[in-house]
Amino acid sequence: MPSLNLISEYKSFGGKVGFYSHASSTCKGEMRFAIYQPPQATQQPVPILYFLSGLTCTEENFMVKAGGVQRFAAEYGLILVAPDTSPRHTGIPGEDDDWDFGTGAGFYVDATEEPWLQYYQMYSYVVQELPAVITANFPARSDKQSIFGHSMGGHGALVCAMRNPQLYKSVSAFAPITAPMRCPWGQKIFSGYLGSDKETWRAYDASELVKKVGYHSSILIDQGTVDKFLAEQLMPEVFEQACADVNQPLNLRYQEGYDHSYHFISTFIEDHIRHHAIALGCK
Repeated sequence: MPSLNLISEYKSFGGKVGFYSHASSTCKGEMRFAIYQPPQATQQPVPILYFLSGLTCTEENFMVKAGGVQRFAAEYGLILVAPDTSPRHTGIPGEDDDWDFGTGAGFYVDATEEPWLQYYQMYSYVVQELPAVITANFPARSDKQSIFGHSMGGHGALVCAMRNPQLYKSVSAFAPITAPMRCPWGQKIFSGYLGSDKETWRAYDASELVKKVGYHSSILIDQGTVDKFLAEQLMPEVFEQACADVNQPLNLRYQEGYDHSYHFISTFIEDHIRHHAIALGCK
């Protein structure tokens, strides 16, 4: 297992927040992640909760902006892990040209198109390599993992969980992109990373996946009603209908007056931590 490079570390709610980099064999370069270890982790291995961030974010956003999420992780005894949202500095021409494609926009898929396929393997990184790194280097329980995310990361969390139900005990999302095959962000990113064969896109579309494979437990989604991306990009009603069609338990909560920001996330973060803590048998 490649060695980790500790970039910085801070005490927080009796535990510690660390920012790390490591050489990724999956993404063929340096990848970064943030991790919060609760005080319980000094005594015994504890469950892991992964958070996938949205477009333009890094590994830092969630740990800094999510309303003192470390306090709830400390209360329930959870390790929190937030990876970066894409490979960076790959040398691919144009990787920094658009805010919604390339750098900061890995979309949690495994690219199959040149020139992206060599580096942009974020699905495999999140599902396979990152958990192996975490369990090898931290007091974490590989048999107790859950996942959640925001926007692009909400899409990623839903896809990772439904495609790997044995790996994740629970899933939730804030304002996820739930029908990427139908929205401009998804169509742009899928075309670039996956090519023109739309059949291959279905494996990364939550509204398509839920009809095909479902999920073993209730999915929690919070969605702000004044989110500027709601109608065009997020389409929770499509996912809601897909869940209804196959009797998939879904707790979709529309939050009046909330937007797409971390202010929205921090308001409801405790509910999500509790949702996962219960599934992970924490309290």
